[in-house]
Amino acid sequence: MADDAAAPDGELTTSRADSAKTTDKEASGAVEPESTAADVPETGKPEPAAATEAATATKADAATEADDAKADDAEAGAPAEAANADEAEESAPARTPMSHVKIALIAGLVAVVALAGLTGWLGFQAYQAKQTQDLRSLYLQVGRQGALNLTTIGYENAEADVQRILDSATGTFYDDFQRRAEPFVEVVKQAQSTSEGTIAEAGLESFSDDEAQVLVAVTVRTSNAGAPDQAPRAWRMRISVEKVGDEAKVSNVEFVP
Repeated sequence: MADDAAAPDGELTTSRADSAKTTDKEASGAVEPESTAADVPETGKPEPAAATEAATATKADAATEADDAKADDAEAGAPAEAANADEAEESAPARTPMSHVKIALIAGLVAVVALAGLTGWLGFQAYQAKQTQDLRSLYLQVGRQGALNLTTIGYENAEADVQRILDSATGTFYDDFQRRAEPFVEVVKQAQSTSEGTIAEAGLESFSDDEAQVLVAVTVRTSNAGAPDQAPRAWRMRISVEKVGDEAKVSNVEFVP
């Protein structure tokens, strides 16, 4: 203190300044070691929790940046796709309406196809009707002829007349008549019998693809050596006709009262 009092003013001021600087350095030197010891960990001993948290934060930031990039790409691609769609629509040629000639041509083709189908169906129906009519006519003709063959026999041509009956017969009727053919011829010749039949009426009672029943009304004139002039007699017969291949033959004969 004596020195300070004895020193001049300039020296006193300098001394005070130096003293203040020395005091600040001491104070800062005393604080810095504490902060260094607190902030810097010991060498070789890192804190695991802090490192894990830092890595997780880094990954989260990277994922967020990737999502933002994808969103930006999608937003940028949407206008491009819309532009491409607009360009495709503009580049596609516009459909021109069909001309009247083409429409008329299509309508004509449809009409021709429909007419051809209708014609074919009508033709098939006509064919079936003709087949049925031909079959009916065949059965009726065979039944009529069978009745005539049975009622028209003369003693001069008895064998030929009997053979004609056998040629138009089939089934059980053929078998039965063939067994009685020879005795029948002998009786006709001995009696000098002659009979002639005339069809008064004939019609189909029933028929199918394989057989038919024919009703025949016959008027028969008969003469023999003992009774040359006999009154005509009317017979009614049910003649069964059976289909044999492409033709039909008599399969049975019944007299109907």
